[in-house]
Amino acid sequence: MASSTLLAILKLLMILICAGWVALWILKPTQIWTRKWKVAEESANNTIFGYYGLNFAVYTFPIIAVCIIGLLFLDLKAANQRSRSSRTSSIISSSPLVVNSFLGILSSIEILVILLFILFLAWTYYARISNDFKKLLPDKSLKLNLWQLKYLRIATRFGLLAEACLALLLLPILRGLALFRILGIQFEASVRYHTWLGTAMIFFAAVHGASTCFVWGVSHHIQKEIWKWQSTGRIYLAGAITLVTGLVIYVTSLPQIRRMKFEIFYYTHHLYTIFLVFFLFHGGDRHFYTVFGGLFLFSLDKLLRIIQSSPRTCMISARTFPSKAVEIVLPKDPWLKYMATSVIFMKIPAISHLQWHSFSIISSSRAENQTMSVIIKSEGWWTNSLYDLIQAEIEKGADKRKGIPVAIEGPYGPASLDFLKYDSLLLVAGGSGITPFLSILEELNSSSSKSRYPSRIHLVYVIKKAQDFCLLHPISHLLVNHSTENCHLNLKLFVTQETQAGVGIKELLNEFSKVRTLELDTVCANYAVHGPESPSCLAAIVGMSSIIFLFFLICFNHVIIPSGKHSNSSKQKTPSWMVDLLLIAAFVLALACNGLVAILLRWRRLKKGIQPISEKDMKPLDLSSAEIRNALEEHEVHFGGRPNFEDIFGMFQEETCGSNIGVLVCGPETLKESVAAACRKQSNCFKFGGGKRTEPCFTFHSLNFTL
Repeated sequence: MASSTLLAILKLLMILICAGWVALWILKPTQIWTRKWKVAEESANNTIFGYYGLNFAVYTFPIIAVCIIGLLFLDLKAANQRSRSSRTSSIISSSPLVVNSFLGILSSIEILVILLFILFLAWTYYARISNDFKKLLPDKSLKLNLWQLKYLRIATRFGLLAEACLALLLLPILRGLALFRILGIQFEASVRYHTWLGTAMIFFAAVHGASTCFVWGVSHHIQKEIWKWQSTGRIYLAGAITLVTGLVIYVTSLPQIRRMKFEIFYYTHHLYTIFLVFFLFHGGDRHFYTVFGGLFLFSLDKLLRIIQSSPRTCMISARTFPSKAVEIVLPKDPWLKYMATSVIFMKIPAISHLQWHSFSIISSSRAENQTMSVIIKSEGWWTNSLYDLIQAEIEKGADKRKGIPVAIEGPYGPASLDFLKYDSLLLVAGGSGITPFLSILEELNSSSSKSRYPSRIHLVYVIKKAQDFCLLHPISHLLVNHSTENCHLNLKLFVTQETQAGVGIKELLNEFSKVRTLELDTVCANYAVHGPESPSCLAAIVGMSSIIFLFFLICFNHVIIPSGKHSNSSKQKTPSWMVDLLLIAAFVLALACNGLVAILLRWRRLKKGIQPISEKDMKPLDLSSAEIRNALEEHEVHFGGRPNFEDIFGMFQEETCGSNIGVLVCGPETLKESVAAACRKQSNCFKFGGGKRTEPCFTFHSLNFTL
């Protein structure tokens, strides 16, 4: 009871802080806010905090405070759920409302948030422009007439819209400090919000920059203004560098380039440091504080991830499949627990010292205390290099094999398994999209009988060739014994690019004999995977970081830039770029101090040595018994066609007694859109509460097996 009350208090605090921060952004373009804010800054200049402390507290700290409270909320919620097995209902439906190839799959809440954000941008632009046009006078210094000056103000205000997008841009890609986990949105799913915000930001920034250059060109001042690095005011050269860098990042992140040349996308995305530093020089520290919250959390998150991924571990074993896929088994600390559908980020120095790739964990921490596994299919340069590396080790003799060092970051997963707590589950996977479902099935199979998990599961697996069936190797025991104490599993397999008569699950299971296993030496590393720090520990680090940053910022400004009564005259003599450098210095020192603390905490937690691990003996399946043959006959195999999801949904409605059905899909976007459309058509309800229903209700969830 006490923990539930505390959870409600923390949730209320987050709602109030978010509401206040949003209200601040809405009021910011108004004249009332401008007048009040000038008075507040003048008053703050007479205190120890100065205007910079006020800007940090009002614009930056609310996001940091939500992160701190959210981490405490997630930690308390996880502890509360471990002691309770009752089923909780979703607050807002994730059922798809819009399904098309251009927009993708959008739920009702996503559409509402998008519309509100567009409305906010329109309000901000209108309020700024209307105030600007009321007091416009021709600019004699630039020799601009009235229409040119109006166009310049229009261009300037587009820059503020880009700033609003930048304030949110980095929040969806946080991993350890992920704010979206509070809403039940996993990291790999929230990445698309980052894409949307980045696209909008680049559009507004391009209009801002191109229009400004156009006005300068018309007034014949472009050569004079573009190369000027003035002491105070806007530094336009810095703005030009920011825009060019942003365009390079955006163009190389387009799907056509990202999929074909991932290395180009990966390396150019690290230009964000140049982009943000020159944005600070261009906009000044006052504008920078409005976007600093996301950057503060992202930089701290990045630092903690670097520390967490050191030291390296080693592969214990690996398996290769006929479909050019590899299963890798890694050692983990027995105390490390993670949820089903969690992902890890992996770097293999033997392939690349810089590239990290994300993969879904296929094992359950309930069933496997000392190991975790991932399956990786060869689809690009990095994954093909990994497959060739494993094959080369298999060809060597056992005495010549060497360990393969691996750096692991994560695991990152959902805050709870509420999205699995349905009466029945319909899992739809395409190709490598089966990997998150392997962990779900292992989790459900190993769960205690008290857990309120679905008792009936239908798995629809769509593959191109029959050899891809080998990806189900880790759950072969569930296919043979499809009815266990905890769940009943039924498989519908669709092989789209092959036609074979008389081939069933029994014949496909014989393909498992082609799986090759590699046992590796682990002497190359003394540490298992320990995972990230607890949410409470991360909350303490974030809070301490903000305090240290503010301390250094105040010290630097009081030592280098005089404050108090002489602040106005001193600021006229102090270049704006020096104030910006002080902000950067305080930020770097705060990160360094907290990095040292994180390293100490990490090494105290690490346990040296990898305990002896007894691998599960994957014995050949005995398919001769009548009981197993009867069990395999319940599974279906279809060659040469794609599934008709409307028929599958209709049959599942008839077979299941429960009215609460979870639909989880993972695979290509076209597959997700087909399932979402069928789900929207078949489901007769939108789930906003926990009331009982007599008609079947399909609740849609889209998963990602990689980024």
